[in-house]
Amino acid sequence: MSSSQVPDSFPVLSRGRHRTPRSGACFMEMASYLAGERWSDHPQCTDPLLAELARLVNDNTSDADRSDLVVLVPSVVGLRGSGLRTEVEIAAAVAAYALPRSPRSAQRALAAGLLSVQRVLDDLGDPAPGRGTTRADVEAVLERFPGEAAWARRFSAGRPVSGKAFHRRVAPTVVRAAVRGIRAAHPDSDPRLRGLLEAGIAAARRTQPVETPARQRLETGS
Repeated sequence: MSSSQVPDSFPVLSRGRHRTPRSGACFMEMASYLAGERWSDHPQCTDPLLAELARLVNDNTSDADRSDLVVLVPSVVGLRGSGLRTEVEIAAAVAAYALPRSPRSAQRALAAGLLSVQRVLDDLGDPAPGRGTTRADVEAVLERFPGEAAWARRFSAGRPVSGKAFHRRVAPTVVRAAVRGIRAAHPDSDPRLRGLLEAGIAAARRTQPVETPARQRLETGS
């Protein structure tokens, strides 16, 4: 699906939920429309963590620049994710993007999130080469912020992180901290918020099944 499939007559993007298209649309409501789903800001067509990121970016972008996000809407349609692996990838990507663009208070939360990513990867294992973030990748980011990484290690006190805790608490916290940090650090945060969403989209895409000719034939029945 390409950006040309966003209808010219569709409502202008605005903050929050909208009961119908007549009252406006947020990023994920537009995605639900393009996916042919029931009108909703929580559609089934997109990984829930990526959808949360999109809603936060939509709501924290200024009215003047929010329409620039519309070209990204088609790219989230169909990115349903692959469970914990996708959540780990999105959290790692947004934390790495936001760390150098956030104030120190947010950097600590983001470093703690990356440490949790690393500990979940201890159980999941690193992805196949070129298919996602490895423990070494996370360590390389943390090494650029030694003070924040040291604080995160003291804060966590070596506690393990279960997949359930990462899904329910850690990953959403990382996404919120990334958006909040970028918004707080820059008067003109809109371009950086868009970059954050692009980083999340690219991360989710890396965890999608690899399309092969045989798989395509099976799915299309040809």
